[in-house]
Amino acid sequence: MKYFVKTPWWLKKIYPSYTWDIKTKEKLIYLTFDDGPNEQATPFVLDELKKHNAKASFFCIGKNVSALPFLYNRILEEGHTIGNHTYNHLNGWKTADADYLKDVVEASNCINSSLFRPPYGRIRSSQARNIPSVLKDNSAKVIMWDVLSGDFDESLTKERCLQNVILNAKSGSIVVFHDSTKAFPLLQYCLPRTLDFFAAKGFRFERLLNNHVHNKNKEENIEL
Repeated sequence: MKYFVKTPWWLKKIYPSYTWDIKTKEKLIYLTFDDGPNEQATPFVLDELKKHNAKASFFCIGKNVSALPFLYNRILEEGHTIGNHTYNHLNGWKTADADYLKDVVEASNCINSSLFRPPYGRIRSSQARNIPSVLKDNSAKVIMWDVLSGDFDESLTKERCLQNVILNAKSGSIVVFHDSTKAFPLLQYCLPRTLDFFAAKGFRFERLLNNHVHNKNKEENIEL
């Protein structure tokens, strides 16, 4: 399985309209979790975040939200941000634009968010251009990432997965984990150690700001 652990500068240059990281001088890291909610993984993630008073962003699959609304509500109640990750986890490169955008709209019926992350990071420019219109928000953003933990990679050791994060994340990094059954064995090992490692170095963990979520502490978040 081939993928970039650290997103190369040239890829960010090719797609400058996507959000890859956050420009900040503060010691902030933006943890994100894809593919939930999940009955096993999501409660674990939320419990670990709470131990560190950490906030994060959850890019949810619409069909999972429909199946597990109580977990979706818990994410919101505990002060995290949610994002749209399509309804059926579609690969934009393999899906016609009309079908892809229809799926995003379906997800938006249960996920009220101005943040969108394409599954697998695969989206055509023609699809991306239409995300603001289908989400009915001109400020809607396509959120990518700076560091990929690789927790979805079943060939990866738990130690390597942890190293992927702690050797590559820095101030302003958007880091991807997955709150899914497949990723849970590696996530269970890596997330607590990631939180411990960066907290010990004085980092804080913040959520990305979703324009559709009322934010009483806006100064603590980054508006994209």
